[in-house]
Amino acid sequence: MSASEREQSTRAEYDSYEEAVERLEQIIERLDSGQAGLRETLELCREGRDLVNYCSAELDAVGEDLKELNLDELAERLAAGTP
Repeated sequence: MSASEREQSTRAEYDSYEEAVERLEQIIERLDSGQAGLRETLELCREGRDLVNYCSAELDAVGEDLKELNLDELAERLAAGTP
């Protein structure tokens, strides 16, 4: 499975940013426990990377939405003649 296929699978698997972060915390706990074997560690690292990419994209999207809100508010203020 390619990286983009895994990322799309990750997007489909988690309904929200919060669920993805929760899964990341579980992965970190498992890796920190030292009980994961070599193959499991590799798979957990891949899943974790995909989750980080998913979360980053979600944060970027929210940031863009916030920028748009501020721009819309600024445009309204300018149209109304108030600073």
